[in-house]
Amino acid sequence: MLSIWKKWSTKGTLFAEKPIYKEKTFTMITNSNPAILVIDMVKDYFDPRRNLKITPYARAIIDSIKDLTRVFRTNGWPVIFATDSFKEDDFIFSARMKPESLEGTEGAQVIDELERKPEDFWLPKPRFSAFFQTGLTKYLRERNVTICAVAGIATPFCVLTTAIDAICYDFRSVIVSDCSAAASEEIHKETLHLYTKTALYPLLKVRTSSELLSDLGVD
Repeated sequence: MLSIWKKWSTKGTLFAEKPIYKEKTFTMITNSNPAILVIDMVKDYFDPRRNLKITPYARAIIDSIKDLTRVFRTNGWPVIFATDSFKEDDFIFSARMKPESLEGTEGAQVIDELERKPEDFWLPKPRFSAFFQTGLTKYLRERNVTICAVAGIATPFCVLTTAIDAICYDFRSVIVSDCSAAASEEIHKETLHLYTKTALYPLLKVRTSSELLSDLGVD
């Protein structure tokens, strides 16, 4: 959405009227080269002993993520699993967060249900964004990726920070709404609502998996 301000001068002073908005319709370029980034679908967050609020919501998106990654593989597009890989004495655990998904542990492994393939790229990450100190930018540029589709958990944290960082590194970004989840349906929907159409649109979009594939020209 573009805004144009009208200005006029009265006694040497500039005043601004309310902006005039011109709505434009944007479509995804069908020959763009996408990658899917599946965020933090690791065993610790699905362990029933941890009794995490997000677990049932994360389980509910497994099949949707599997379907989407299958389409990406079929089209030869990169499938990336970016997962928390923390250290027990990390700074972030000095707040309310408890140590979880620790580097080198079984709990930091991608869940079996997602059936990670040998050709998929597994990217352990030391913080929330998949771009933070991981070399992801180089990996994407080497493959001429232009669009990052972001899925996984949690919508208002690692999914969002990854989607925003993608823009910071000059990639288009799509939060895949039906392949992402938060600790409640309300939090998930509120986060998506905030970023559905911002000043960054259409560089940053919120789309369902079906809408994303349609944008990419997949029948």
